[in-house]
Amino acid sequence: MLHAGAIASLVISASMLFESWAFVVPNQNPMDTLILVNKFNRAPAIPVALVKPNVPPCEEKVAENIYMRPDAASALEQMFAAAQEEGIHLYARSGFRSYTTQKAIYERKLGRVDDERSANASVAKPGYSEHQTGLAMDFEGESTLGQGLNAAIADSPEGIWVAENCHRFGFILRYPKDKTNITGYIFEPWHVRYVGVEAAEEITALGITFEEYIVMIQNERLQTISPVEVNYAEH
Repeated sequence: MLHAGAIASLVISASMLFESWAFVVPNQNPMDTLILVNKFNRAPAIPVALVKPNVPPCEEKVAENIYMRPDAASALEQMFAAAQEEGIHLYARSGFRSYTTQKAIYERKLGRVDDERSANASVAKPGYSEHQTGLAMDFEGESTLGQGLNAAIADSPEGIWVAENCHRFGFILRYPKDKTNITGYIFEPWHVRYVGVEAAEEITALGITFEEYIVMIQNERLQTISPVEVNYAEH
């Protein structure tokens, strides 16, 4: 584990490596909970097993759009149930998306903005969306229900609860505020990503992005590799 004093250099390293993630995480396992998908790392092309979590959708027409991987779906159910016990009502909006669905969303976004750069800051290109992993979910809360996915969710009771508690269930806010230079995306307080409880708690405690966390664990793995001892025999 890195100490707090090393976080600053970690941020710099992550920023510098932002366009070279393939060198940081080569040959990713599509079934790995910690698979990194961003603007430069493609989502797995292999279909994943999906289940529909037993949580309420934000509206009936999206009820078939909230499928997730089984481990993520189970964790989401636990999180929604815990929130409800505290009077916080959450609704699922968008889970797994196919390449075709993501392509349609991206093209719609392109039609509404002036340039491709603006579209890329808020919507992933097809093939590069975390939603294609089955590990991500966009959610809404009771107080902002029907208002769409926007920054107001961050200041809502539901958004605040999720930000403070999602790590307990293995989720992180994947695109935090003021981290666009690292994640490549605008602040999305509605987008949670399942990474497992251990990783979620570490990421939250350190206040870092998923990209920075991947760099951190790669560094730790490299530090465990000992030099190979070579015996040079006389000839």
